[in-house]
Amino acid sequence: MKQMINIALPKGRLGEKAYGILEAAGFECPSIKEESRKLIFENEEKGVRYFWVKPSDVVIYVERGAADIGIAGKDIILEYSPNIYELADLGIGKCRMAVAAKKDFYDRRDRTLRVATKFPNIARDFYNKQSREIDIIKLNGSIELAPILGLSDVIVDIVETGKTLYENNLEPKQDIVQISARLVANKASYKFKNKEIKEICEKVQNIIG
Repeated sequence: MKQMINIALPKGRLGEKAYGILEAAGFECPSIKEESRKLIFENEEKGVRYFWVKPSDVVIYVERGAADIGIAGKDIILEYSPNIYELADLGIGKCRMAVAAKKDFYDRRDRTLRVATKFPNIARDFYNKQSREIDIIKLNGSIELAPILGLSDVIVDIVETGKTLYENNLEPKQDIVQISARLVANKASYKFKNKEIKEICEKVQNIIG
C-alpha cells in the first residue's frame, strides 16, 4: 500500500487548473468533482488525499505538515517566507507584482512614500533595496481605491492585464517580480515520503514540459 500524500489545493481557478495538471499526471480523484460539502477527497489506489484551502493558507498547511505538498503562488511564498521546499514552477497563474499609481504621479524622494498593499513584506523588501523611506498601509481589498482617494501615493499589487488599473486612471510604474504557481513540499515529508513526492513531481514535470 502506498503512503498517502496530503495535497493542499488553493480554492478557485488556480486550484482547479493545478488539479487538472495532477489529474493528467495520473493522480486523479473523481470525488473532488462531485457536488458535495466534503472538505477532503481521497483516492487510496493512487495514494493521494486532496483538500481545498484559502490560497494564502496553503503554505501554512504545508509548512506545519498538515499537507505534504501544495500549490502556492510565488507571491504568497515571497510574502510569508515559509520554511518549505519549492519543487517546481507549474507555469500557471502567471501575473506580476508591480508598483502602480496615478498616471501623473511623480515620486518626490524628499518625502516618505505612502504605499498601500496586501503584501507589506514584498513592498518593504523592494523599497529597502532602494533605500527608500516608506509608510506601509496594509489593506485587504480594493487596493486601487487608495491612491484615488489620496490614502496612498502608490500601490503594490498583483497585475494580470492591468485593465482595472487603467479603468481607474492608474497605471503600472515598475515591475517587482514575475508570479506563477509553484509546487511546494513540507521539509519533513520530503524526507520521509521522498519516493512518493518525487514520483508526483516527476510526472507533473512531464505534463508541464
